[in-house]
Amino acid sequence: MNTYLHVVGARPNFMKLAPVYKELASKPNISQLVVHTGQHYDNLMSQVFFDQFQLPLPDINLNVGSGTHAKQTADIMIGLEKIFENHHPSCIIVYRDVNSTLAAALVASKLYIPVAHVEAGLRSGDRKMPEEINRILTDQVSELLFTPSEDANNNLIREGIDSSKLFYVGNVMIDTLKKMLPQSKKLIKPLLGSFGLNYVTTLPLYGLVTIHRPSNTDNIDKLISIILVLNKISNKIPLIFPVHPRTRYKLDKLNIKFSKNLIFTEPTAYLDFIALQSHSLFVITDSGGVQEESTYLGVPCLTIRSNTERPVTTILGTNKLIGDDLSLLYNAISNILMNYKTPHIIPPLWDGQAAQRIAKILFDKYK
Repeated sequence: MNTYLHVVGARPNFMKLAPVYKELASKPNISQLVVHTGQHYDNLMSQVFFDQFQLPLPDINLNVGSGTHAKQTADIMIGLEKIFENHHPSCIIVYRDVNSTLAAALVASKLYIPVAHVEAGLRSGDRKMPEEINRILTDQVSELLFTPSEDANNNLIREGIDSSKLFYVGNVMIDTLKKMLPQSKKLIKPLLGSFGLNYVTTLPLYGLVTIHRPSNTDNIDKLISIILVLNKISNKIPLIFPVHPRTRYKLDKLNIKFSKNLIFTEPTAYLDFIALQSHSLFVITDSGGVQEESTYLGVPCLTIRSNTERPVTTILGTNKLIGDDLSLLYNAISNILMNYKTPHIIPPLWDGQAAQRIAKILFDKYK
C-alpha cells in the first residue's frame, strides 16, 4: 500500500489540501497522512478550516508556532525528518509557498523521497519576498510540479526544469471555492447584520480589505499611508477589514484615528470570507489567494503590490496592481463606484477539477 504524506502549515494550504485529500481517498490501496506544522496556530487561522472542509484532524501536529524565517524553517525540518523516516511515504505532497512547504521539500529530497508541489511555477520576480525564495527552491527539488496556469509552466521551463515533470492541472483553490460557494451565500445576511450593514441584492454596498504582507505592514509610514487612503475611501463606502494577527499588532501601535466606516474584525473563517468576498463591490488586498478568488468571482480586485506571481489574474481576471502610489487606489475605487462591472475571463482549467487531475497523476505514478 502506498502512503501519501501531505504537509500543511498555513491557512492557504488547507483549502488546497481539502480537494486533493478527498480525491486521493477515493483511490484503492492507498493511505494518507496529514502533518500540520503549526506555522499558523491561531484557531481562526487553522483549526476552523479543517472543520469547515470536513477534513479529519491532522495525524501529526508539530506545533512550531511563530519565529524568524530561519528558526521556523529549521524547527519544521527537524520535526519532519523524524516523521518521514518513521513512515517511509511514497510521496510528499506540499502546497503553495510557505516556510512549511520549503522545509518539507528540502527534508524529503535529502531522504530521496519524491516531492509533489501543488501550485508550482508561480513567480513574482521579486526575491525580496520570502515566498518567492520558497517557490523557487521547492520547484528545484520537486519530482512532480502541478501548475495552475500556462505562465507557470513557462517559468519552470525557463529555469531549466525537465518538462516531463510538469503537469498543467489548473487551480486547486478554485475546486474548494466552487464547492463551498453555495453554502457560503446563506451566511451573507447575518454576517452583514453583525457589522451593522444591510444586504441589498441589486448592488453591493461595501468593500472588503485584507492586508498582511511585510512590505505593507512592517514599514510604518507605508501602513499609515494605506490606512489614510482606506479612511478616505470609507467615507464613500463602508470597508470590512478582517485583520491578520501580524497586521493587528502593527495597527495597535499606530497613533492614528480610524474612520468609523472602516470596520475591523477578527480573521474570518473560510465560508464567511468567501461570502463577504463574493458579495463585495471590490476587494483591496495584498494576498495572492484573494487575487485568484476575486478573478473567479468577477469581483474587482485592487492589489497593493508592484508585482504578482499570478499575472493571469491581471491579464484575464479582475485584478489590477496598484504599486506604491496609493492615489491610484483611491482613483480606481472612484471609477468602480461609477461603473462596478469589470469585464473578465475565468482562466483555463479553473473549473473545479484540478484535484481530480492531480490525484490521477499521483495514483498512476506511484500505484
